[in-house]
Amino acid sequence: MMPGDSDMTSIVQRIARQALVTYRRPVRLGEDAAKSFLENQSKLKSLMTEVRAADLKLAPRRADGSAAAPLPLQHGAPPVTYMHICETDHFSMGVFLLKSGASIPLHDHPGMHGILKVMYGKVRISCFDRLERPPGSPQVSPPVPPVPPGQADALRCSVLRSTAEYTEESGPCVLSPDRDNLHQIDAVDGPTAFMDILAPPYDPDDGRDCHYYKVLTEPEGKDTEQKEVWLMEISQPPDFWCGGEPYPGPEVCL
Repeated sequence: MMPGDSDMTSIVQRIARQALVTYRRPVRLGEDAAKSFLENQSKLKSLMTEVRAADLKLAPRRADGSAAAPLPLQHGAPPVTYMHICETDHFSMGVFLLKSGASIPLHDHPGMHGILKVMYGKVRISCFDRLERPPGSPQVSPPVPPVPPGQADALRCSVLRSTAEYTEESGPCVLSPDRDNLHQIDAVDGPTAFMDILAPPYDPDDGRDCHYYKVLTEPEGKDTEQKEVWLMEISQPPDFWCGGEPYPGPEVCL
């Protein structure tokens, strides 16, 4: 428990304070600085492991009737909504809510760390790393049909690192600037919601805009993880947009 916290301090408040401690200074090179960051990040992951939907006063959204099928996406309604909890220059924290059958398309987090924890339902997260080739190395052509003129610069050689399903009983999913930084999030078997921390927040003016991608080549073989794939940067898919709704949980003060 951090100084100033008490048994009455909400876990959401404690998570926000620990996120500020973890991310308020840039991650620096050096053994001592790296050790301090990892220790603080471990504390943050432990708190995120504990948090539940009830702590955010978040009621799981399900279809009417226990035996009914999940509600389909309604025409005109956003497939994903976001509840803003708090934001500083160092991190943002909120909750994403996905309707049944919804996805957050494959996207990146330039120079950012992130932690997400499922509050209810189930998500499938596919994580990719971009492969940066050393300067002077031979250019590798993608094994796909030629792309239209002018779009070759949008190609990205990547590796599918993992595909896994997460529920409220799972630990957090963690990303860093150079590991699992690109991911796609799919709702599985009904509506779902997850708490999300990004550090620092997206800021196009500071080089942290969100870019979307589509997979051009699928991994080959039975073991598809750790296999090279080719991605193409695209505009935000027209069937994805994110709405907003009020956050019902405890107030956070920093």
